[in-house]
Amino acid sequence: MIAYLDTHVAVWLHAGLIERLSSQAKKSIEANDILISPMVLLELQFLYDRKRISVKPNSILSDLVADFGVAVCNLPFPAIIAEALDTSWTSDPFDRIITAHAQADRHAPLITADTLIRKHYRRAVW
Repeated sequence: MIAYLDTHVAVWLHAGLIERLSSQAKKSIEANDILISPMVLLELQFLYDRKRISVKPNSILSDLVADFGVAVCNLPFPAIIAEALDTSWTSDPFDRIITAHAQADRHAPLITADTLIRKHYRRAVW
């Protein structure tokens, strides 16, 4: 089985802030092969550029690959956008595409603390 990480969960895992994760999120990370949408990398760059995180996205990814076996999903972008077009509950492009990515991948679980995503994506895990 697979599950996707939302951006903040990826940041917390990288920083070793495991205590910020719910017990269900931890179980899901341990029980699944973990993927991230390429949009997570773009959001990490956005956060880095605004000095909200201090580590570059490629370094975060390298560490997540080494420590947790995380991989970047390579689903075709048109399939993800097709899902995102039907997402009207948020105007945030990062949340919209990250959620659409998990949805396009057979409605895979998305591990997220984001309450809006959890309200609208039935496979959100927290």
